[in-house]
Amino acid sequence: MFTRVLFYLIGLFILSFGISLSIISDLGAGAWDALNVGLSNTFGLTVGSWVFIVGIILIIINAWLHKRKPDYLAVITIFLVGVFIDFWLIQVLPEWSPESLIIRFIVLLIGMTLMAIGISTYLQSKLPVIPIDNLMLGIQKRLKIKMMTAKTIGEVGALIAALIFKGPIGIGTFIITFGIGPLIQLFFPVLERLYKKLQHGS
Repeated sequence: MFTRVLFYLIGLFILSFGISLSIISDLGAGAWDALNVGLSNTFGLTVGSWVFIVGIILIIINAWLHKRKPDYLAVITIFLVGVFIDFWLIQVLPEWSPESLIIRFIVLLIGMTLMAIGISTYLQSKLPVIPIDNLMLGIQKRLKIKMMTAKTIGEVGALIAALIFKGPIGIGTFIITFGIGPLIQLFFPVLERLYKKLQHGS
């Protein structure tokens, strides 16, 4: 159980740092994060608060996709991610705004990579998943497609919503939208092997 909780918390912490870096890069955040930033700018509240609110809506959608009761425990997961994102954006990096285009691009790529590592890490715990990732799993299950393809479908849907609420859409958004799926496909087996090794060792 210790290994599960460790992977869960570390994964969410890495994921939230990656999301925060993608927002700070100012080249366009990932589709879901652009949506949350757009909602924050339009209606107020912090980005982390909108992570929580959008997550609640997705929990209901996912219940329909998976044909089962809503995953109420996922509320804990989206609460933690929201808190972590606000921690990075408001407490740790509130003044940092890289100006060089090259630096911003590097920050974006590091952010996207960390997001994929974070997702691949916390999913190993089999604890309640972020509704966005549960949506990916739901689409994968319903359409019987690869995880990479399912993730991309969800990202494109979020991209459309982000455009409606004037979220920070840019070249970075499209890089993340089509790059995050393959990166998860790359890192997931590696983290899975590590998780099983640690769990077996414990």
